[in-house]
Amino acid sequence: MNTFDHLFVLGRPASGKSEFLDFMTKLSDAERAQRFHIGKMQVLDDFVWLWEKFLEDDLWENVKGRRLHSKRAGQGYILDSADLFDFLMEKFDAEISRKFLPNAEFYHEHTLFIEFSRGGEKPYAPALARLSRPLFERAAILYIEVSAEESARRNEARYREKLKHTVLAHKCPDEDMRRFYSVDDWPEITRGERNGHLALGGGRVPFVTMPNEPESTDSAILGQRYGEALQKLWALKETTGA
Repeated sequence: MNTFDHLFVLGRPASGKSEFLDFMTKLSDAERAQRFHIGKMQVLDDFVWLWEKFLEDDLWENVKGRRLHSKRAGQGYILDSADLFDFLMEKFDAEISRKFLPNAEFYHEHTLFIEFSRGGEKPYAPALARLSRPLFERAAILYIEVSAEESARRNEARYREKLKHTVLAHKCPDEDMRRFYSVDDWPEITRGERNGHLALGGGRVPFVTMPNEPESTDSAILGQRYGEALQKLWALKETTGA
């Protein structure tokens, strides 16, 4: 199939990564593959693993009276040990190397989404450097771009919307937003280019930076926005032979 094998979906919190995945999930397999070069979807999102560590901290607090990685913040948590981000990258590499790369049949119909945000004291460059070459040999990167101010605005707005439906709503805490996401090294990694190839894992990985402002919920606008970015990304991938 003419579909991506590994599609990194990167960007600040509330940049639109979840909306992108939701949009793709609602399409038929045939339309998604034809319009966007995306097969049946399998998603790895490190927020799931991060939240598990926070919940484990609750248990350690009950057992030892102290937490290992986080502090409580209302209904959510503030990350205390930034090294946990390095652990999550190692987990990406281990999970993909163990579950997906040995399974050639998986890639006949599927696209593996690899979703995460990085910045501040734990930026993208060292995070990506923790991943192994075989993962990058099948990869392309879509970076969903919004400003730090827009990311913070959407983060707060979505939290307020969730509060209308449940008292258990949570958001990325303001402290973590400032610490990790106010500064983003993506422009440095790409040397200011909007699309092209990155030297990762000893190879050339195609990337496209997709502006996602102004915010829109119109499927026609989003379809055009996503389509243009992914068609460009596919063309870049074709030049690498990946």
